[in-house]
Amino acid sequence: MTGDCTVRVRFHRPPERLSRYFTTFYLTEIDVPDGRRVTDHLHPEWANLRICSGDLPTSEVPGQPIADGIGTIVTGPTSSTLRFTVGTARIWGVGLLPLGWARFVGCPANNYADRVLDADAEPFLAGFRRLGKGLFGPVSDEATELQRVVEFFTEFHARSPEIDEARIQACHAALIDEDVASVSEMAEVARLPSHTLERICRKHFGFPPRLLLRRQRFMRSLVQYMMDPSLHWIGAIDSHYHDQAQFVRDFHRFMGMSPSDYAASPKPVIEAVMRARHEFMGSAVQALHAPQAV
Repeated sequence: MTGDCTVRVRFHRPPERLSRYFTTFYLTEIDVPDGRRVTDHLHPEWANLRICSGDLPTSEVPGQPIADGIGTIVTGPTSSTLRFTVGTARIWGVGLLPLGWARFVGCPANNYADRVLDADAEPFLAGFRRLGKGLFGPVSDEATELQRVVEFFTEFHARSPEIDEARIQACHAALIDEDVASVSEMAEVARLPSHTLERICRKHFGFPPRLLLRRQRFMRSLVQYMMDPSLHWIGAIDSHYHDQAQFVRDFHRFMGMSPSDYAASPKPVIEAVMRARHEFMGSAVQALHAPQAV
């Protein structure tokens, strides 16, 4: 049991020819007894496609309408927590890196950042509907479902237009570099003019480079603490923070609560997901996933 529910998570690597577009393909199975539901918070992350069977989640992003009863969910890249409530369910997730958003969605990511979208209701997401409707069979079969995901994206890739992969990957590699602390440094490492970096980041990453760097710094700190709470917050803070007060301000910005409130809150799903992802990938969260070498 994890809190009030049992959570099983299994991660799968995309096939090699598709791996630069995705973080992972993953199946989360949640069992909540007695028809109850549990609530948890996702951290800021890249875009995701989630296909759900069973109790469909209720999702809340600050400043956006509550999303409820959606079976094929697309979440744009996020810079704030996503609060979700769910009961017994099976959920397949596909983590879309910025390169994956550019290839398989194609619309400017900044138009859909910090939003939860219904693939069945949004015309620009129509390409995902076939997978959403055909993923689950009459009985649970993880291997068959995974094969359907792989075949779907292999076919999708073959008919999708070419994109500016080299520059998107260069921006991503610079963003992940822990020595990069400013937009000017990011532009230098990416070998791009600052205005080009700004345009690419907004279009494919969802946010301007300054906010992306701030998110990376925050997520490095959060992961340090969650993987080793004995550090306490002061021991987990990233070296690019000037002081603890700056970190606390970022915590409110990205998670909508104080570090102490978050530490005290139940995490019935996300802790299990982070542990499983860390064991499988060596990285506990999607936002810190390193791109393939340019």
